[in-house]
Amino acid sequence: MTVTYDGLTIEWLGYATVRLEAADGTVVYLDPGRYGVLTGEWEPDTPGVAHPPSRDYRSEDGDVVCVTHAHHYDPDGIDRVADEDATVVAFEGMDLRGSGRDLPRLVDLDYDVRTVDDESDLVVAGVPVWTLPAYNEPNGPHTRPDGSPFHPEGRGCGYLLSIDGTRVCWPGDTDVLDGHAALDVDVFLPPIGGAFTMDRSEAAALAIEMDPELVVPIHYNTFGALETDPEAFESELEAAGVSVALDA
Repeated sequence: MTVTYDGLTIEWLGYATVRLEAADGTVVYLDPGRYGVLTGEWEPDTPGVAHPPSRDYRSEDGDVVCVTHAHHYDPDGIDRVADEDATVVAFEGMDLRGSGRDLPRLVDLDYDVRTVDDESDLVVAGVPVWTLPAYNEPNGPHTRPDGSPFHPEGRGCGYLLSIDGTRVCWPGDTDVLDGHAALDVDVFLPPIGGAFTMDRSEAAALAIEMDPELVVPIHYNTFGALETDPEAFESELEAAGVSVALDA
């Protein structure tokens, strides 16, 4: 799914992978890869769900690649999207040992790497980048049976980017948190799959309060636990006068 807003091209490539291209040619990727969405191996758990199709994707055109947390850290995905001179921006507190995967350290990647916490402010390839806290509240709606959060505070972040003057927010794998609604955002990329993040109803309520120019939901229907009704999300927002772009 590709949509254009004020000269910015936005493409959801599957799961949490988004490609952003400014009119000047600057390209930013958010959380590339995982679950075969960039290798051509992804298949839906339920046939017919709305989700970008699987494809063998290798653009190698990204100037900036942003990674929110360990679960979205996919070195092969980064290699598929990053230009050889790309800068990788990644959360410094990623729990690689606890990921259950054999992952290289950030310092071992073949790119310039900038590590961030959840309150960072930097400029990368001419793109202002701010980070945001991203986590599940203990004993909240998106926790394990014992009340422990799937995403504890301090293990990941979200991103707010200003790309050629357009402010884009990918809040990461998170609940709706205090401060989200006050963000000045033009394009909002909320996760709506629920289970491990805000669900479609919570994301819709946040988007209505935030009132961006455009909402492009992502992080849904990739596998069974994230299956949701994107059309219901769209209807709720459009009834409130908020524009939505869905995967066709």
